[in-house]
Amino acid sequence: MPSPIEDYALIGDCLTTALVSRDGSIDWLCWPTFDSDACFAAMLGTPEHGRWKIAPKDAAVTAKRAYRDGTLILETTFSCKSGTCTLIDFMPPRGEASDIVRLVRGDAGVVEMRMELLLRFGSGANVPWVRRLDDGTLQAVAGPDMVVLRSNVEMRGEGMTTVSDFKVHQGETYHYVMTYNPSHLPVPEAIDIEIALEETESFWTEWSSRCNFKGKHRDFIQRSLITLKAMTYAPTGGIVAAPTTSLPEKVGGARNWDYRFCWLRDATFTLLALIDSGYVEEAVAWHEWLLRSVAGAPADMQIMYSITGQRRLLEWQADWLPGYENSKPVRFGNAAHAQLQLDVYGELMDAFHQARVHKIQLNGETWPVETALLKHLAQVWMEPDCGIWERRDVPRHYVFSKVMCWVAFDRAVLAVEEFGRKGPVEEWRAIRDGIHAEICANGFDAQENTFVEAYGSKMLDASLLLLPAVGFLKPDDPRIIGTIAAIERRMMKDGFVLRHDPQEARDGEVQPIEGAFLACTLWLADVYVLLGRVDDARELYLRVHGIANDVGLLSEEYDPTLRRQTGNFPQALTHIAMINSAQNIFAALHPDKPAVQRAKKN
Repeated sequence: MPSPIEDYALIGDCLTTALVSRDGSIDWLCWPTFDSDACFAAMLGTPEHGRWKIAPKDAAVTAKRAYRDGTLILETTFSCKSGTCTLIDFMPPRGEASDIVRLVRGDAGVVEMRMELLLRFGSGANVPWVRRLDDGTLQAVAGPDMVVLRSNVEMRGEGMTTVSDFKVHQGETYHYVMTYNPSHLPVPEAIDIEIALEETESFWTEWSSRCNFKGKHRDFIQRSLITLKAMTYAPTGGIVAAPTTSLPEKVGGARNWDYRFCWLRDATFTLLALIDSGYVEEAVAWHEWLLRSVAGAPADMQIMYSITGQRRLLEWQADWLPGYENSKPVRFGNAAHAQLQLDVYGELMDAFHQARVHKIQLNGETWPVETALLKHLAQVWMEPDCGIWERRDVPRHYVFSKVMCWVAFDRAVLAVEEFGRKGPVEEWRAIRDGIHAEICANGFDAQENTFVEAYGSKMLDASLLLLPAVGFLKPDDPRIIGTIAAIERRMMKDGFVLRHDPQEARDGEVQPIEGAFLACTLWLADVYVLLGRVDDARELYLRVHGIANDVGLLSEEYDPTLRRQTGNFPQALTHIAMINSAQNIFAALHPDKPAVQRAKKN
């Protein structure tokens, strides 16, 4: 069985990432990029589907791990009866052939170690052809993929596994360096390990030092920002929602999705998190990725794209993988990319609006793109869609989708009124006001005093928490107060917010109830800040903070019953929400340093 999700740590080089378990096993790695096939897929199966483990032979071992301050260099210290050693894992962000460097340093006494490598290309399906080159380098090839492994430890084959057995004494350091290159290219040259370690540490410490958050949990916010940077594909600026696929929303369930893509609905949250934390350059790169990806006919705009902006993300199932703790199916690609989700139009318009507010200078002019989107949205906003949660059943008139259509036209009006853009502002005002009136008439349950998930529904939806944040109504509007009270009453489990109403059977299937959606819990904290309930906001923030793993990482969801993290890991939206909530709470406690909210408090 793979390790619990929260037992993994992340290393990466801004091209891809690897997940390292507490016991020194790399159980997930897609090479050479985030959306490539995996060469280590044990996290979704067994060791036979690919892993790379370096650990003491002694079973009576304790492990303690941490990142070097301000970096993505992971250090796992193993304490055994005979001694202590540290496994140092990192990926140099050099922008060329991608490497994983693993160092074993002797700290005290003598420790017997074992290295086991099972390379399986094609996400666990393909056993490579392995041969030893004249200089002792191991070369593994299968189809388009090549990996080479260099070490100062003798390696040998056992069955379909490469192994090493060695002893590390105090003061000694042994190394393994694995490098990827396409199989049609020459074997990449060896890197200088000491220089690579020094440059990697300098890269991350310089980058993380730019974090301008001054609050009590600065180290944790800095870690969230580093994680966000690690999930950025440097050549394009695209940020993946998570570096994994098919980690279940509920262990044993079937809602297992591929998150190795970039979602438009994360745009404004991401932009604000980066800008507010001092990372304008990264915000510009993300914004430029957005502009390139959505270029084309507005009717063809998708809810997500690949890290390069590719549109076709065809979904298929890897039947040979049993899934994380037998959670099937294992999916690659995401069919939701073809859904109509109207909220992304508002998300995109709000992202462009925030760029203007914060004087982000872009290489290309966005206004023609925005006006084309608005022209299309004026024709389709009244249609049913699949909603923010990407339902795969019959489209409906989701309230949040309509609210974000309102946002799109509201930001267009502001572009004319506040920034001097040219456009049919009277038409946009009329559409905006008409949408607002329709939502209040059809999406509000007067009997229960709450907005609802969809027109005619009695169910709630956690996305309603965003209504005051986007400025649809004032935070103290009685309808917002009633909605918050209803969510507190019906959609909280053990202090965390669920995204779906637990009274609803979803998608016509019998499924286990998923865990609490962590970003939604933090959205409630943001509403509390807007309402002046800062102590309640801090309590929620600290509750989410408290379930982060030992190296500060959070997944998509949390199962309060099992006390386990669930869903894809680490989750960009969760870490973005942590950053934004921390900034908002800090600003509420320090009025001279206002938070960046999506809408003004008044």
